[in-house]
Amino acid sequence: MIRRELTLTNKRGLHARAATKLVQCCATFESTVTVYRDDHSARANNIMALLMLAAPCGTPLVVEVDGSDETLALAAIEAMFDARFDEET
Repeated sequence: MIRRELTLTNKRGLHARAATKLVQCCATFESTVTVYRDDHSARANNIMALLMLAAPCGTPLVVEVDGSDETLALAAIEAMFDARFDEET
């Protein structure tokens, strides 16, 4: 299991489009991905649960990845956060 704190830097935070991209990204891996904000958590395969985290720009999230391809999955998630979910150029 790998845990990493990532900060949302895209203007709208974890809104519907960004959450959808996260779900789609995580679906390509066998590992289980859980996102934590403070005392709340959401599985990254559940868009509604991700939206319920209500995470605006600047919010630090802890991403936990557990499974056989966890390193690859975390690298893909980090790349998505670094690219600001491809929303801004």
